[in-house]
Amino acid sequence: MNIRIIQDKDNSAIEAIIRNCLIEFGGNRAGLAWEDESLSHLSVYYSHEGRAYWVAFDSDGKILGGCGIAEFGSSLERICELQKMYLLPEARGTGIAAELLVTALRFATQYYKACYLETLQNMHSANRFYVKYGFEQLKAPLAGSDHFACDAWYIRDL
Repeated sequence: MNIRIIQDKDNSAIEAIIRNCLIEFGGNRAGLAWEDESLSHLSVYYSHEGRAYWVAFDSDGKILGGCGIAEFGSSLERICELQKMYLLPEARGTGIAAELLVTALRFATQYYKACYLETLQNMHSANRFYVKYGFEQLKAPLAGSDHFACDAWYIRDL
């Protein structure tokens, strides 16, 4: 398994993974990543300073999943958001998510003081994963969230 920064050629594959995961967990609706304008061109969206998106792929070059970091809220708060962390079903439980997360958080420490994320409560494994890696659950979203349909929110210091 390998991890690298997203390239233009990866956009359609990672979009398909994200959309299929959202369908799997009932997230193909308004107020979630499903409607994000950037979903079909993540390589462009994450090409700005303080943003990055990584894809994990196997030895045959098949993309298995990915995750991104981007700013959240005002730059004065120095909070980033872990975004669009999705894996193919066969890649879950293999350690790929942990490697992606460590890569993303290492990057985030260069720009931010805390990392926020939003998800769905019915993504039980993901919720346990975030707690395992030091994220603390919040009772409500941070102000300024575009994903009003999320119902689980986490933050951790960097």
